[in-house]
Amino acid sequence: MYLATEKKEELFENHGRLKSKKDTGSAESQIALFTHRINHLTDHLKSHKKDHSTRLGLLKLVGKRRSLLDYLYKKDIERYRAIIAELGLRK
Repeated sequence: MYLATEKKEELFENHGRLKSKKDTGSAESQIALFTHRINHLTDHLKSHKKDHSTRLGLLKLVGKRRSLLDYLYKKDIERYRAIIAELGLRK
């Protein structure tokens, strides 16, 4: 698999709300994981242009990440701004 358990734990530890590798449920850690997967799939699609099933999965991931970002925007604008700055995302 493209993402080892250690890499996932590192993502959760760096971007999670509790700063532990077991923080898999916070919006920030999920957004970080989705961003990593989106970047991986984007690189894949650059070399495999006709892989439409991967393209569909990528679009679904982008939608999930967008809905989580919208949730954070409504609940806590400071957390939203922090995760946008951390991951280098823009609206």
